[in-house]
Amino acid sequence: MRPLIDIAYRMRRRLMAVVGWRTKGVKVMAFDGDGRLLLVRHIYGRSDLWMLPGGGVGRREAPVAAAVRELPEETGCVLRDPVASGVFAAHAEGRRDVVHLFRGTTADQPRVDGVELAEARFFAIGELPESVSPATMRRIEEWLGRRAVADHW
Repeated sequence: MRPLIDIAYRMRRRLMAVVGWRTKGVKVMAFDGDGRLLLVRHIYGRSDLWMLPGGGVGRREAPVAAAVRELPEETGCVLRDPVASGVFAAHAEGRRDVVHLFRGTTADQPRVDGVELAEARFFAIGELPESVSPATMRRIEEWLGRRAVADHW
């Protein structure tokens, strides 16, 4: 099943780039009660990288509503007190995307469905895995005040 998911993912990304579809997505910085950040590893795409959970914004759906919907869909964690933290342009693989970033808290433990996610775990900010995606590291460093907020994902 995993090879089929990866193939479908890659085909969809290439088609979106060729057609020039604009997409809107959300990413979530969800913290537990100890201040640890929730990161996920997907089964498809760059499955070696830890990233912020998130997903697409539906038609006529507010980005905050998408963030509140996507976090439990991906991880089983309910997002509490979401705060908009930025809007970023993303141009990966020739696409033109807009990514809305939200921060919030959760009291839940992540669950992995085995279809979309390989892993989901909380990490202390000082103990992040080495394989965090560059975009996720930019958002963390911006949140910590270690770098200026960029306009690109």
